[in-house]
Amino acid sequence: MSLTRRQREVLHEMGIPLWVRRGDTRTGAMDALPQARSEPENVPHPPEPLLGALPATAPPPVAGLDWEALRTRVAGCVACAELAPRRAQTVFGVGDPEADWLFIGEAPGAEEDRLGEPFVGRAGQLLDNMLAALDLARGENVYIANILKCRPPGNRDPRTEEAAACRPFLDRQIALIAPRVVVALGRVAAQALLDTDAPLGRLRGAAHAYGGIPLVVTYHPAYLLRSPADKAKAWTDLLRARALMLRP
Repeated sequence: MSLTRRQREVLHEMGIPLWVRRGDTRTGAMDALPQARSEPENVPHPPEPLLGALPATAPPPVAGLDWEALRTRVAGCVACAELAPRRAQTVFGVGDPEADWLFIGEAPGAEEDRLGEPFVGRAGQLLDNMLAALDLARGENVYIANILKCRPPGNRDPRTEEAAACRPFLDRQIALIAPRVVVALGRVAAQALLDTDAPLGRLRGAAHAYGGIPLVVTYHPAYLLRSPADKAKAWTDLLRARALMLRP
């Protein structure tokens, strides 16, 4: 399928170079693909934070909850003693409840905590551009969520026990959505979903699944704002996700 004018404009705004490859109709992939780049994959990251206090209480079971009941359960969660008292509100997720595409980030930031929606601000604008390049839009066949529903203080990485406390909520969302592909945005989300400490460079491009659903690992939009040279690699990841979703 050929790129629309709007898609080309978005890719140009993102700084992604394109070359044209015609005739790839088997997977439904877009005709225009980025030129390969030679930047190193293994970008250094700060060490994982030390584990803090264990969750104060285990969240009650969520199996069988519908969307409204699940949202209420998340809003009232106090499982993480450090997170619950500090939040302005929980950030449940946003989008089409029957979406084919599920994008998962790590945790809310300050603006997300204030507004109650994931991926706002500059990183959210870049994610919206990435969606537009795939002829997608926030809320239309797309759902966006995070590993954590509460903002960690100082925007630190989620701790292992916090991700574990929030996992039932995310798993129930995935069960309700039943997406055809999951895209893990960034190292933290990928490592949490895949239960690994492998670096992002080794996780990108490899075959993964979460609960039997194809999972593709790519860069977090906030990282791409700091390292725009890797936008072409992220575009390749998204095309791979698209091909997996269209596979019979």
